[in-house]
Amino acid sequence: MRKTSLRWLILLQVVATLVLTIYLHLVKTPGDRKTLQKPLRAENPYENVGYGGKWSPTGRTSSSSSERVDILTTHLHLVKTPGDRETLQKSVRAENPYEQVHVGYAGKWSPPRRTRSSSSEKVAVLTTHLHLVKTPGDRETLQKPLRAENPYGNVRYGGKWSPPARNRSSSSEKIAVLVTFRDREKHLDIFLRHMHPFLQRQGLDYTIYVIEQHGDEPTFCKGLLYNVGFTEALKEDPTYDCFIFHDVDLLPEDDRNLYTCSQSPYHLSVAVDTLNYSLPYQELFGGVSALKTWHYKLVNGYSNLFCGWGGEDDDMAIRLKLHLLKLSRPSKDVARYKMLRHNKTERNPQRYDLLTHWIFRTKRGDGLKSLYRNGFTITSTSHRELYTHILVNIHKREALAKDFTSNRHHW
Repeated sequence: MRKTSLRWLILLQVVATLVLTIYLHLVKTPGDRKTLQKPLRAENPYENVGYGGKWSPTGRTSSSSSERVDILTTHLHLVKTPGDRETLQKSVRAENPYEQVHVGYAGKWSPPRRTRSSSSEKVAVLTTHLHLVKTPGDRETLQKPLRAENPYGNVRYGGKWSPPARNRSSSSEKIAVLVTFRDREKHLDIFLRHMHPFLQRQGLDYTIYVIEQHGDEPTFCKGLLYNVGFTEALKEDPTYDCFIFHDVDLLPEDDRNLYTCSQSPYHLSVAVDTLNYSLPYQELFGGVSALKTWHYKLVNGYSNLFCGWGGEDDDMAIRLKLHLLKLSRPSKDVARYKMLRHNKTERNPQRYDLLTHWIFRTKRGDGLKSLYRNGFTITSTSHRELYTHILVNIHKREALAKDFTSNRHHW
């Protein structure tokens, strides 16, 4: 009898709860709704969940506020009225578990000064966005904070840097550093990290140009790339009066090794660690060298025909002698370089034939004068954060080289 009564009592409670819940959907007056909710809350088996699925923990059982923050943050995407958005944001900021990130404002956050780390992350975000900006005004606006927090000494877009007047070196030269490059991304990254601070400590007005080869030609055509870089740099800024020709795998060790042009051609990489910090032979002009703009034009630049390792620097030394330009060098105690490890480039089997016939090539204008007859196209020129990038597509040159060494015409 007692069990039967208990069952009826439970059944009545369930029926009463259902009736109240159903009736609440029909009630329109807030007062009636409030009155009916009181017995519902008292008999609610789900921890007194409020009408509409609302529930708040008591102080002793309160957990983290991340659930509420997620709900408010999601709702911010739907709110249209600025007043409502601001009201919701106050609640989110007060209970935001993500270190007071400004929710609804593109995830912006700045650390307190006492815990602030390096600014490289912010610079990276701004730099990425710069690639998407088309309007010059917007680009300039974004560049201001980039320059202010750039770890490479406020390098301007395109790898350009000018010293303040008080820090300018005694040299008034405007310098273009040309770096030829293919498949050496790691070396290029190390090079840029090292060279920007190095050049800035010398107070130089400079720009770094990276001339990258791609295309069907399997061997590396350094002389042709230098000619392309020289020509394109002067198109961008005709006021360059000094050019530094630089291998990407050589890093200067001493700040006293000044990257400027003297009155004569200047060979800078005198002592390299892999060569026991000694000069292999007196006519060497490879690695790192400096030429005034008029020097380079006078000798007609590098030969365009040397592809593969060896020959182009020796050919340049011959050109300098032919025009009575005496080679000069800094002290080997100062001009010391570290060479980055790399695989040996394939040797140029035609280098000796080309060197032997230098008079014939000179008469035919091999160099700047014949540049656009040498099977290449400039794919793109772009300004990047730390350098100006010139991408050059060199077509396969086997037939050209064979034709010159056998018949010496039509090249």
